[in-house]
Amino acid sequence: MYYGYGFGYDPTIILVLIGALISGLASLNVRGTFNKYSKIRNYRGYTANQVAEQILHAAGIYDVRIERIRGNLTDHYSPNEKVLRLSDATYGQTSVAAIGVAAHECGHAIQHQEGYAPLKLRAASVPLANIGSWISWPVILIGLLIGYTPLAQLGVFLFTFVVAFQLITLPVEFDASARALRILDQDNILEGDEHKGATKVLKAAALTYVAALFSTILQLLRLVLLVNGRSRRD
Repeated sequence: MYYGYGFGYDPTIILVLIGALISGLASLNVRGTFNKYSKIRNYRGYTANQVAEQILHAAGIYDVRIERIRGNLTDHYSPNEKVLRLSDATYGQTSVAAIGVAAHECGHAIQHQEGYAPLKLRAASVPLANIGSWISWPVILIGLLIGYTPLAQLGVFLFTFVVAFQLITLPVEFDASARALRILDQDNILEGDEHKGATKVLKAAALTYVAALFSTILQLLRLVLLVNGRSRRD
């Protein structure tokens, strides 16, 4: 029985399947939670983009544009462009879910304005994460195919950049959600069950980042097992 990459039965594939299952469940959870609370309107009738503008201005931020972007849950803040983009499911919507998501993205804009250290670290780590994502697998595959273990080990090392990036992402996302929920409460934008609904939406979204990190760690473990298995046979 051969345990290497691309030849015969590979039992380490179970790690990838477990990771995919966890990520899939987290994705289904966030979509289900968002859909549930997208049916609940805030009683003041605020739209998500109105709330976003209110939050930004209250924080002294007037140079960030709010734009609509196609898709569902494609919301994001671009620090380089200073643009807060809200998806079709968020922009112009009055639901508790939409307002929670918009407030979360405002949290990132406020982080940017304040020079939040983890956000800076994440931005600085993007090039390394891209290198790890695009180059690690070809390097590992070539190393295993030609039987040169040090090359495969280099590929594994490059993949750790991806894991590090996702690890750095967690505090950035958690902090943005915490800021959003605090602002929604302090400014009386959402109250009672509305605030609880937004909390559930943002917690579900946060779990997708945890699931992504766990899945990537399992992939790293698989690569370590594959490369070490080849090293022991060489």
